[in-house]
Amino acid sequence: MSTRQRKIRKTGRLVVPALAVVFIGYFGFHSINGHRGLNAKQSFEQRTAELELQLESLVDERKRLQQRLLLLPSHGPVVKDMLDEQAREALNLSRANEIVIYDYE
Repeated sequence: MSTRQRKIRKTGRLVVPALAVVFIGYFGFHSINGHRGLNAKQSFEQRTAELELQLESLVDERKRLQQRLLLLPSHGPVVKDMLDEQAREALNLSRANEIVIYDYE
């Protein structure tokens, strides 16, 4: 009967801790610099502040346009298409999916 003896290597004991350090380093790096990390959170907050300012200005513009709408005469029938056309011409506005044809007379 023979037994086989193995030599205990010191490097074998370092494999599991080395893999743990690699995984912790990987996830630590991406928690700071990743797509949803701490640095991205700062840029998200900055973008949110910019969009809130833009929203405020758009709300103010909408209120101003609604006030102008209230000034339109309310007597008699108002044709919605004609009202829409005149309002767009006066305010120089159009939707994103519309084609504007200028009539120079």
